[in-house]
Amino acid sequence: MADIKLFSISGEVQEVKSSSASFEKELQTLIEKNMETFFGVRFLDSEYRITNGRIDSIGLDENNCPVIFEYKRSTNENVINQGLFYLDWLLDHKADFFVLVLNKLGQDVADEIDWSMPCVICIASDFTKFDEHAVNQMQRNIKLVRYKKYNNTHLLFEQLNAPTISPISVDETDKKADKTASTSNVTFKGNYAKASDTMKTLYAGLRDYIVSLGDDVSVNELKLYVAFKKTKNIICVEIYNKYLIMQMHLNPDTVELIPGFIEDYSNKGHWGTGDLRVTIKTPEDFEKAKALIDRAYNEN
Repeated sequence: MADIKLFSISGEVQEVKSSSASFEKELQTLIEKNMETFFGVRFLDSEYRITNGRIDSIGLDENNCPVIFEYKRSTNENVINQGLFYLDWLLDHKADFFVLVLNKLGQDVADEIDWSMPCVICIASDFTKFDEHAVNQMQRNIKLVRYKKYNNTHLLFEQLNAPTISPISVDETDKKADKTASTSNVTFKGNYAKASDTMKTLYAGLRDYIVSLGDDVSVNELKLYVAFKKTKNIICVEIYNKYLIMQMHLNPDTVELIPGFIEDYSNKGHWGTGDLRVTIKTPEDFEKAKALIDRAYNEN
C-alpha cells in the first residue's frame, strides 16, 4: 500500500517518522478502551472465548450490529480468514452473543441487536494488494484498517476499503428462535417495495450522490434503514411511500431549521443515528439538502 507521510510544520519542516512494528498488546488495550471514539463501537469483551479459539475484541456498533476485531500481529498471520471464521461462528451462536450483550449493556440493548450487517474489522500495520482483492471477492462486511504510530503521541487509522454488500437475511426459523429479532413487520426492504416510483428514483439519486462523495463511504442496508458510513455513520436513510427521511450527524444548532423539512430531532425518538432530520419529498428538496449532505460527509 502507498505510504502516508506526516510532517511537522512548526518551525523547520520535518517528517515525523512512523512506527509499523508488530502489533502490540498495549495498542489492543488502547483500542478497546477507546473503541467508541475510534470506530463508533461499544466495547463488549477482550479475548472472547468461542468453541475453537478466541476473538481478539468484540463489540456492538451504533446500529446495534455485532463487530469483530482481529489484529494482525505478524506478517504471515491471515487475520482475514480468521475473522471470516469467527463471523460465521457468531452467526451460528446468536444466543451466546445475546447473553454477552445482555450482561454488558442490559436488556434494552440486547433486544435491539441487528444481525443484518455484522462486521469484521481487521487491523494491521499494513496489508497487501492481494488482501484487499480477496476481501472484495468475499462479498462480506470485512474492513481492512491500517494503523501507524507517530512518536508514541499520535495514532493514525486508515480504512483501505469500503464494502457495499447485501444484508444478511433472517429466515422465519431464526425469527422464532432469536430473541433479538424485531417483532415489527416494518423493514427498509418492505417499505422500499411499497414506495412510489418517484420515491424509489429519489432514493437512487440520493444513494448515488452520497456514495460519490468519497471512496471511504460504505452502504449498510439494515432492518429499518440504510446507514451510509465512513468510520461511523454519517447519514441514515428511511424510505416511505411519499417521502424519504435522512437522520444526519450534524449539530442542529448550526443549521437553519425549517419545520417539516429540516428539524432538530436530538430529543425525539427515531430510527437511525444523528440529531438532524431532513425530510425529502421532491427533487427540489433533494437539491436543497445537498449542502447538508456535503457537510455531513466532510465533518464526520
